[in-house]
Amino acid sequence: MHDIATSNRTREIIRKHGFTFKKSLGQNFLIDGNVLDRIIAAAELDGTRGALEVGPGIGSLTERLAKAAGKVAAVEIDRRLIPILKDVMAPYERVSIVHSDILKTDLHALWQEQFAGLAGVSVVANLPYYVTTPIIMKLLEDKLPIENIVVMVQKEVALRMSAKPGGKDYGSLSIAVQYYCEPELVCVVPGKAFIPEPNVDSAVIKLKRRPEPAVRVADEEKFFRVVQTSFAQRRKTLANNLSAFSGKDRKAELGDLLREIGIQPERRAETLSLEEFASVCEALTRSGMLG
Repeated sequence: MHDIATSNRTREIIRKHGFTFKKSLGQNFLIDGNVLDRIIAAAELDGTRGALEVGPGIGSLTERLAKAAGKVAAVEIDRRLIPILKDVMAPYERVSIVHSDILKTDLHALWQEQFAGLAGVSVVANLPYYVTTPIIMKLLEDKLPIENIVVMVQKEVALRMSAKPGGKDYGSLSIAVQYYCEPELVCVVPGKAFIPEPNVDSAVIKLKRRPEPAVRVADEEKFFRVVQTSFAQRRKTLANNLSAFSGKDRKAELGDLLREIGIQPERRAETLSLEEFASVCEALTRSGMLG
């Protein structure tokens, strides 16, 4: 039997089950084995490790994960795909198909049910573009014991996740991802690698979970509130955006506060490092502006 990740086998499975694509679910099935090789290599799996897959589709990546990992849990939101996945994954005992919306799933419970006793777990997935950021943020904010997150996303999103300060791609998503992980762009994937072909290029990005966050902050919720507010209007200066905390009556004091920590108020948020954002958060908290 040929791999699922070929044009002929994918079309054969779709025909056999009478499957039709739902544009609203962002369904694009990968048919390029070379890209799958890159994904599997980046995930660093072995028989003692598990893989959580989000949105397995008809199982092209699931099939590869089943051969590389000790256990695979594939979470699929589309009820129509469950019987297809159970059919094509029947030869693989270590694969569990879970019908659920990943954004509403208790991932800590899933971890206990699916991955107990394993040496480590990575998330490996071809993510639907329309929910990429919410899924990534849930995985990070739920404080799960994840080793790596290796995901296919829209190229522009991958560039934002891995961007460094000073460019147009650098923003609140870059900071959130890099606070928790070390990002590495694995490869760019053209539309022809999928059925149906998306209108944009994709990219595989690896997010290696840091043992500790990149910067030390007293309150993560406040830190990310400062970051979000700083980028509220990208064209505005840092001081103008942060005046949402100080109010007009303390704006001059805000400028002095920023200068005291070595940050010119005229700078824009996209020029600040994670360390500088941590300093801003600490200063605003100390001043009482950030409640």
